[in-house]
Amino acid sequence: IPGYGDSPPVEMVVTAQGRRTFLDHVLQELGMQRPVLVSPSMSGRFALPFLLAHGDRLAGFVPIAPVGTKDYTAEQYRGVQTPTLILYGDRDTRLAPQALQNLQHLPEHRVAVLPGAGHACYLDKPEDFHRALLDFLRQLK
Repeated sequence: IPGYGDSPPVEMVVTAQGRRTFLDHVLQELGMQRPVLVSPSMSGRFALPFLLAHGDRLAGFVPIAPVGTKDYTAEQYRGVQTPTLILYGDRDTRLAPQALQNLQHLPEHRVAVLPGAGHACYLDKPEDFHRALLDFLRQLK
């Protein structure tokens, strides 16, 4: 993610609109048509603005305890029709409950909780994570 870790800072990603535009450019450059957007943790700052503006361009959305969910209203979430799998580990007691509280307003959502997994549930329980993700993907149109 630009501006995080060892990546160089990118002025474009200072605002939510800039992050949405950045992600839009990435998807266009990759030639992706109706992808499923998987968004763990810090990537929520990019994925959520994109979802709210262009959710109709996604086949699905998989938030994994993303940051930034409280930046949007229940009404904004209710306007998104993208099929969503809210996925998190039950040992993530800080970010996951907050994300669930906000994301549960997405009308086309389901929830998968991975027992014994923390914030990086895909690392803690990779088989359970992949099983939940594949089950969700199979149900998409």
